[in-house]
Amino acid sequence: MVDLRAEIAGIRSPNPFWLASGPPTNTADQVMRAFDTGWGGAVWKTVGQPVENVSSRYGGLFYKGHLIGMNNIELISDRPIEDNLREIQLVKKRYPNHALVVSLMFGPKQEWQDILKRVEDTGADGVELNFGCPHGMCERGMGSAVGQEPKVLAEITSWVTECTTLPVLVKLTPNVTDILEPALAAQNGGAHGVSLINTVQSLMGVDLDQMVPYPIVHGKSTFGGYCGPAVKPIGLHMVARLGASPQFRLPISGIGGISNWKDAAEYIALGAYTVQVCTAVMQYGFRIVQDMIDGLTHFMEDKGYKRLEDFRGKALLNYLPWGDLDLNYRVVAEIDETRCTGCLLCYIACYDGTYQAIERRSNSPVPKILKDKCVGCNLCSLICPEQCISMVPISSAPYLSWREKEKGGSHDESGARRSHTGKT
Repeated sequence: MVDLRAEIAGIRSPNPFWLASGPPTNTADQVMRAFDTGWGGAVWKTVGQPVENVSSRYGGLFYKGHLIGMNNIELISDRPIEDNLREIQLVKKRYPNHALVVSLMFGPKQEWQDILKRVEDTGADGVELNFGCPHGMCERGMGSAVGQEPKVLAEITSWVTECTTLPVLVKLTPNVTDILEPALAAQNGGAHGVSLINTVQSLMGVDLDQMVPYPIVHGKSTFGGYCGPAVKPIGLHMVARLGASPQFRLPISGIGGISNWKDAAEYIALGAYTVQVCTAVMQYGFRIVQDMIDGLTHFMEDKGYKRLEDFRGKALLNYLPWGDLDLNYRVVAEIDETRCTGCLLCYIACYDGTYQAIERRSNSPVPKILKDKCVGCNLCSLICPEQCISMVPISSAPYLSWREKEKGGSHDESGARRSHTGKT
């Protein structure tokens, strides 16, 4: 039997699938319906001094008719603090075994400290400090304006941790040069864990008839926060950066582009204790968690994992700096001629875009790989619509990294791997 129970910073949930702070966690009705559907936890839409939002609020990025990314210029909750706290208390009373975390965003120290006692009285399991919102609130000295200033982040985090017994998660902005710096600031401020990533600062496009960026607000627009499947690589990179760092010791709640069980498993394999989902729910509804639970369960059964801990951080064992990768390893492309349709997309891509290692043949519609020219870049296999190109290893030379080559010595593969694994 597979055990999906999760725990982060002392906050327990029946599974690792949480709703991220956002529109799907705006009301008690939504969160309770989500819990009934199978979600293990939820982070309440950010509570603060109520704001006034604009209309419209969302923009989309489409690829072949599919929405692969969204941009939003929505701010924190526009509902009175009292209404939010009353509903949080109601939800926690009815669902005591589910994780319920309250996202908070305030300005002066006294406001932070005043709200904490009120949140504790709701019975909530923890708080998440929203230091990531990249628009609207940062102009007011909050959100990513805090997340981009490590000293300020550490100070505000310490205000909170000094005044509450609740676990404190810090939500980090990806709009920084190195995510490790604000993460360490959160750690130094006494945080019990971090959540990442928040949305990426962006513009989704321009209406070329009106000459206005999207989304349009009475003929004008502004930048917003990018989310959805297209940001998953950014989220995975930043989670791995923290997971592999020996300096960083806090548990991680992974966020960014999670749409299915496989996305979630990838975050966990890079060190995440829980995962948070928002955009996918906005597209497909709460029911997607059922497929996530089933998929993760079957994956773990197939691999022989009994608990999430059995594979948490396991991919970090193979996550190294570029300088420790094997320069002697070689692969070349190989075409399965029984499946190739002769579309020549691989030929065009290689001839115009990379290394001219594929040629057309006069006696066959199937192109030919020039193995002496192929550098194993992998482009042809990525763009092949029939997925009939594979990359085949051809080298058995000893492992040699750039770092060791520069030193003029041999490479101890296991030693290099051990030095960069971080935490599991």
